[in-house]
Amino acid sequence: MEFPVVRPRRLRRTPALRRMVAETHVRPEQLILPVFVREGVSEPVPIGSMPGVVQHTRDSLKKAAAEAAQLGLGGIMLFGVPETKDAVGSGALDPNGILNVAIADVVAEVGDALPVMSDLCLDEFTDHGHCGVLDDDGAVDNDATLEVYAQMALAHAEAGVALVGPSGMMDGQVGVIREALDAADHTDVAILAYSAKYASAFYGPFREAVDSTLQGDRRTYQQDPANALEGVREALLDVAEGADLVMVKPALAYLDVIRQVRDAVDVPVAAYNISGEYAMVEAAAANGWIDREAAILETLLSIRRAGADVILTYWAAEAAGLLRGQG
Repeated sequence: MEFPVVRPRRLRRTPALRRMVAETHVRPEQLILPVFVREGVSEPVPIGSMPGVVQHTRDSLKKAAAEAAQLGLGGIMLFGVPETKDAVGSGALDPNGILNVAIADVVAEVGDALPVMSDLCLDEFTDHGHCGVLDDDGAVDNDATLEVYAQMALAHAEAGVALVGPSGMMDGQVGVIREALDAADHTDVAILAYSAKYASAFYGPFREAVDSTLQGDRRTYQQDPANALEGVREALLDVAEGADLVMVKPALAYLDVIRQVRDAVDVPVAAYNISGEYAMVEAAAANGWIDREAAILETLLSIRRAGADVILTYWAAEAAGLLRGQG
C-alpha cells in the first residue's frame, strides 16, 4: 500500500494549528447591528418571527447602542417605526419623527465610539409600504422619490448621523443624496449604498419588524434574483455617484454576487444577513436540529469568505461575545 506524501490534515490537528492557518476571520468591528425603534411604546416590543429581536423604545435603544459600543461593533443601523403613515412618508422628514430623534438620541449616547447609520428609505413611513412616492397610476415615481430622499438625507445629517444607507433602489439615488449633503456642508456624512438589493422571499420577518403595510411587491425596482451581473453594474454605478461603501442584500442566497462585487469595486463591501436568514437559523435551533452558536458563526464566516468587509446582522452583539470566547 502506498501512503500519501501530502497530508493537509497536519495543519488541522489542533485548534491552535487551525487558528494559525485560518484564511478568513470574523471580528466584532466587522459587524453592524440593525435595530428598530418604535414610536409611542413604553416597553420594547418582541418581534415574533425574529426571536430575541425587539422594536425598541427610545430609552432601550440607547442602552443597546451603548452595549454595541462597549462590544466594539462596527456600527449600528437605525430603522424607525412611526405611529402614523401617509402616502408620501412625511414622517421621514419631520425633525421630530421617530427616526430623526432616534439618530440624535444614539449620537448623544455614544458619540464617536460607534458609527451611527440610518436607513434612508420611505417604506417604513408610507401607508402603501413602497420605498417611494407613487404616481397617478400607482407606480413608484423614481425622480419624485429622489427629491424626498435628498430631503431625508439632510434630516438625518442634521440629527448627527455618520452614514446614511439609501435602500430604495431608485436610479440615481446616491448621486442625488451626495449632491444634497455636499451642498448643505455635510460633506463628512458617508453613504452606505444598498447597491444590489434583490426582490427576495426572505424579507418576511423584517416586514413584521417595521409594521409594513406593503401593497403588491417591489419587483419593479428591487433586483431580479436571476441577475448577478446587474448587481455588479448597480454597484459600479453607485461608486461612480459617490458611494463610500456598497452593499449586497440578502447575503446567503447571493454569496456569488458578494464575491463579484468585491472583485469589481475599490470601496468596502457590506452584506446584509437579513431577517429571513436569521429566522431560519433560530427556528432550526429552537427545534434542536442544529447547533445554534456554531451555525451563527459559520453563517457570518461564509459571508466574510465570500468577500464582505462588513456584515449587517441581528446577531452582531451576541456574535461579538462568541468571537471573544474563541480568542
